[in-house]
Amino acid sequence: MNRSMSAAVLFATLIVSQPVWAHTDESLDAMPSAHGGQVRAAGPYHLELVAKDGELVLHVTDHANNEINTTGGEGKANIQQGKAGSKIKVKLEPSQNNILAGGGEFQINPETVIVVFIKFPEQDAYAARFTPLKPKSVGTGKQASGDHGHDHGHDGQHKQQ
Repeated sequence: MNRSMSAAVLFATLIVSQPVWAHTDESLDAMPSAHGGQVRAAGPYHLELVAKDGELVLHVTDHANNEINTTGGEGKANIQQGKAGSKIKVKLEPSQNNILAGGGEFQINPETVIVVFIKFPEQDAYAARFTPLKPKSVGTGKQASGDHGHDHGHDGQHKQQ
């Protein structure tokens, strides 16, 4: 009886904690994002960073993609331009219902790494690391039918480019 109770508790724990396992950077990169940015999990939040030259927009939702009101929240972003490049700090302020935004003199390139720190009233602070121009893995390895830029050699309808 005691052994079956332990097994039931272990099983329940695994079931409850399973969604946390699904929130790796790789799994989030494989999912489409609502605003075209990169998504990261940070505590109870999903953070989607849309980064453009001179502008950062951070969309904040919970893990069910419900908007989190950012009123009273604050954040900062540390932008690193490559390993030996300059470091720039950008203050993020509430902009719209679930957005923290900020701007400055910076450019986004493939080596850019952005670490975002957020804090909401009466909540713990959280951080997330973004690489905004990292290629997404959505649909990697699967192509729709049609010309893929190479010859499969099976029916002569595909062209070598």
